[in-house]
Amino acid sequence: MRTVGVEEELLLVDPETGDPKALSAAALARAEHEDAGQEVFEKELYDQMLEFATRPQSGMADLHEEIVRCRKEAARHAESIGCTVAALATSPLPVSPAIGMNDRYQWMAEQYGIATREQLVCGCHVHVSVDSDEEGVAVVDRIRPWLPVLSALSANSPFWQGRDSGYRSYRSRVWGRWPSAGPTELFGSVAGYRQRVDDMVATGVILDKAMVYFDARLSERYPTVEIRVSDVCLHADTAVLVATLVRGLVETAARQWRAGVEPAGHSVSMLRLAAWRAARSGIDGELVHPATMRPAPAEEVVQALLRHVEDALADSGDLEWARESCARLLRDGNGARIQRALLERTDSLRGVVAECVRHTQA
Repeated sequence: MRTVGVEEELLLVDPETGDPKALSAAALARAEHEDAGQEVFEKELYDQMLEFATRPQSGMADLHEEIVRCRKEAARHAESIGCTVAALATSPLPVSPAIGMNDRYQWMAEQYGIATREQLVCGCHVHVSVDSDEEGVAVVDRIRPWLPVLSALSANSPFWQGRDSGYRSYRSRVWGRWPSAGPTELFGSVAGYRQRVDDMVATGVILDKAMVYFDARLSERYPTVEIRVSDVCLHADTAVLVATLVRGLVETAARQWRAGVEPAGHSVSMLRLAAWRAARSGIDGELVHPATMRPAPAEEVVQALLRHVEDALADSGDLEWARESCARLLRDGNGARIQRALLERTDSLRGVVAECVRHTQA
């Protein structure tokens, strides 16, 4: 069975005011002191963020346990220095991002200007093991149309700089400012993939291969495909659902490749439109159907995704749980819907942050 690992970026916030706090260096120092050798937490571009990476897991129950544990550890380290963590993909409150001082981050600040200074967003990246780079590129080519559905399910960023953005996932719109971010055309082979990456680095617009921010890419560090379209999810359950669906997509794509099924030839321009619609609507309106590239109700598109990965999920024992989890998410709402409901109830973005801190560790 393919292993799955999750990276989550959490927002460091003041427990009283909800304002983002630039204390990641202190939190990381505390984590390094207390958890020496575990290498769970990592430095990110902005000092108001704390990232963790789970260990690879085969069972989704184990992955859930790992995410919950890492979130609680992140909260414990944060609380020891006077702040806490919230699984929010954008800060509901106004913030001036503090950029880390290492050479790489300062290069980015100089190169990209205001785009870097406004880019404080928190994502969820899912790694799924693949047997080879050949299989990995085949997967990347075949999962492209389905990635906006994951963005819609995970949407958790309706607010931006103290205002309602009008989007369910505004994080994805901000993230798209990076010059290498977004959907990709078909690569066709490992050679085609590597050549594209080399050509992009050769332009000088990006610093190195690590700055190729494709929606789905081969990991430079692990034998995995890395899917990067999701907001950090308010609830651990939603993160596990996204990871379950990602593994189903990867396994389904690998089976199609081995069976000689060609990938869908949707253009990047169409995939960008589908991604925009997912960011705007989330699960509360229409999405672009991955098969037809025409509008359809979100519930219909989610059901199409479940049918697409049905065999893979059945074989891993995840099908019924995934069906129930999707139904519950569509009924009860994802992070974006919950945040807006919290604002309506509390009439305060500070109240939204406070409630989301509690949701993060639930």
